[in-house]
Amino acid sequence: MSVLYIVVGILLFGLLIGIHELGHFITAKLCDVRVNEFAIGMGPAIAKKQKGDTLYSLRLVPFGGFCAMAGEDEASEDPRAFTNKKPLQKLLILAAGSFNNFVLGFLILALLYADAAAFITPSISSFMDGCPYQAQDGLQVGDRFYRIDGKRVYEYYNVSDFLSNGKETHDLVLIRDGQKIELKDYYFVPVEYEGQQRKMYGFTFAQEEATFGTKLANAWDTSREFARTVWMSLGELFKGHVSVNDFSGPVGIVDMMAETAEQAPSIKDGLYDIFYFGAFIAINLAVMNMLPIPAVDGGRTFLLIVTVIIEAITKKKLNPKYEAYIHTAGMVLLLGFMAFIMFNDIIKIVVK
Repeated sequence: MSVLYIVVGILLFGLLIGIHELGHFITAKLCDVRVNEFAIGMGPAIAKKQKGDTLYSLRLVPFGGFCAMAGEDEASEDPRAFTNKKPLQKLLILAAGSFNNFVLGFLILALLYADAAAFITPSISSFMDGCPYQAQDGLQVGDRFYRIDGKRVYEYYNVSDFLSNGKETHDLVLIRDGQKIELKDYYFVPVEYEGQQRKMYGFTFAQEEATFGTKLANAWDTSREFARTVWMSLGELFKGHVSVNDFSGPVGIVDMMAETAEQAPSIKDGLYDIFYFGAFIAINLAVMNMLPIPAVDGGRTFLLIVTVIIEAITKKKLNPKYEAYIHTAGMVLLLGFMAFIMFNDIIKIVVK
């Protein structure tokens, strides 16, 4: 069974990369940019076909891919070269890969939620006996948590996550009868209840019927929650709360997909878990690729904006080779980092 999950994980990860590069490719074609090669996978080509200007290739290693455009990192006299296109066209091409990944993540979630009968919402349906927070000037049945300490609540589990930060008072924004209600410095800690083994806040969450609209809304909210999780993880990294060793590359991701699915009670549930995890990875790729790091789309976008500003001030065209130097250096560092992560992933699998 694990072999099935590994194969599905590899194919799914390959799809995520392929969709990303397809975004660049389609947008480049729409902007009349010459694409020399569109490849799915990395390493030696196992199949290739020339059609028009473009060589289409399928490569041996399923982790990766590329859309090689004319004049991408060098000056060119070709009017169809990437470097000769307008800044807005370049921006659209660079952002298209991440856009595709985000849309794919959302669509996967929408398909997974298609069979749902109901969703748990961050709304209060009832209070336990003796709950100190049920009051006219406090919480009421029907209240929906909207923000906690400035953080938007997308999923019901955000409530406990945001409240368990060691603070005893919180700034709450609730939706009550369609209006936003603010509770500033609200004393809000878990308390003991008779018959319960742990302290609790003392309320239960409501459920809503899974209509077509609520399915799309929940898929959208989960997508936003995934994107925020990536940002929060990066914040934890910069704060030193997590280390680089906690990161995973393609090998580790596929292994986690298979391991998660193995714990499911059935193959159907296992495949559901893999695709749910795949949706998270798709949105993760969308966010990570737009970070202002040399060699990735976000780095290229950042330098594009900087170049436009400099050229507007100096009235001089900058030589693309300088940008190419930055991206080349960034690519060397990125490949080295990826090699380290892959080696780390393999060690983790071997010593399990």
